[in-house]
Amino acid sequence: MSFEQQLVACRVDLLRFARLQLRNDAWAEDVVSETVLAALAKPQAFAQRSQLKTWLIGILKHKVIDALRLHGREISTSRHDDDEADPLEYLGFKADGHFSQAPSDWGNPEQDLSSRQFMAVLDACAQQLPASQGRLFLMREWLELSSDDICKELGLTPTNLYVQLHRARLRLRECLELNWFAKPASL
Repeated sequence: MSFEQQLVACRVDLLRFARLQLRNDAWAEDVVSETVLAALAKPQAFAQRSQLKTWLIGILKHKVIDALRLHGREISTSRHDDDEADPLEYLGFKADGHFSQAPSDWGNPEQDLSSRQFMAVLDACAQQLPASQGRLFLMREWLELSSDDICKELGLTPTNLYVQLHRARLRLRECLELNWFAKPASL
């Protein structure tokens, strides 16, 4: 298969990654196109030290960061984000801050990370996060931007960033417990 055909084969995965990061189909299409063009412009830069898809994702991460900077103020945050809502209200905490029910046993999370099905559930859970929380979580955990860079880029205080990341992680945990780690009901 030629280099160009391999690029076309990777496009679907690149689009999925970009859509998850940007939450905007047009922006995702743009960054994927820019990624493919960058790869076509310098195919010799791919030294085959990794898989082509890994190399392309590396390029795409930079394109996504550029898009976030460019469109940073355009991301809509609807009022139903519940960013101001107290997470204690919907996650079943006691008044003293402890969980009313112990978290589920997650078994071996490292083994699950290699599972395509788990990654699909994690992607779906990340899509369900409020836009602002999802964006911050993806910038920090998937794009691996430092907290300082995120705060500077979005004009947040470190405290606000940490609160938003904490809320995002709580929501992801709840979603994963319901959709992946939940034990089947006994008959």
